Amino acid sequence: MESARLRAIAFKIGVTMTQKFKILVVAILATLSVAALAVAQTPGEQVRETIKRVTGIVGASAAGESERRDALKRLILPRFDWNEMARLALGKHWPATPARQHEFVVTFTEFIGNAYLGQIGAYHDEKILYLGERRENNRAQVDTKLQPASGDPLTVNYMLHHVEGEWKIYDVVIADISLVNNYRAQFNRILTKGSLEDLLRQLKEKESKDRG
Repeated sequence: MESARLRAIAFKIGVTMTQKFKILVVAILATLSVAALAVAQTPGEQVRETIKRVTGIVGASAAGESERRDALKRLILPRFDWNEMARLALGKHWPATPARQHEFVVTFTEFIGNAYLGQIGAYHDEKILYLGERRENNRAQVDTKLQPASGDPLTVNYMLHHVEGEWKIYDVVIADISLVNNYRAQFNRILTKGSLEDLLRQLKEKESKDRG
């Protein structure tokens, strides 16, 4: 039942997140951002180290929401492979020219970053359990579980690959729902009826709304 509800609401461009999903989003942020960690660390060790840094930022009483958001953004954004996420999200609609690819990556990054970072106030010390990691060549999966103060736990699994000397996230799977696959399905529906310009316009409008 929880998975069905998340499928219905979690990643729609024009739908406001529920409070529970806001909490989930911030928990994802808390486990993803890593600053200056040694390359020798495993993906799982990086995830475990991350929460120590981010919960300190979220819980800083002296900092305002804007300061916390900026600090989280500096930590989080470098941990994703945005080019790979954008390419996977567009799928067969990935543009042919580097200029158009760059435009979509920038817009996609801003859209995701502002949509999620805007929910930092929803984090309330939910427990995050680390269930293990699996590695094969330059790919890895780190499995975690979010235990809220009340309600059922949710699995949050991170897909990473080793690129340019470090581990970067290219997908997040929440309650068996892939973030990348969800966006690809939505983008495909828009692009089968419209153009890439239409999709970019919608993303920019939603990003501006989330930021404002």
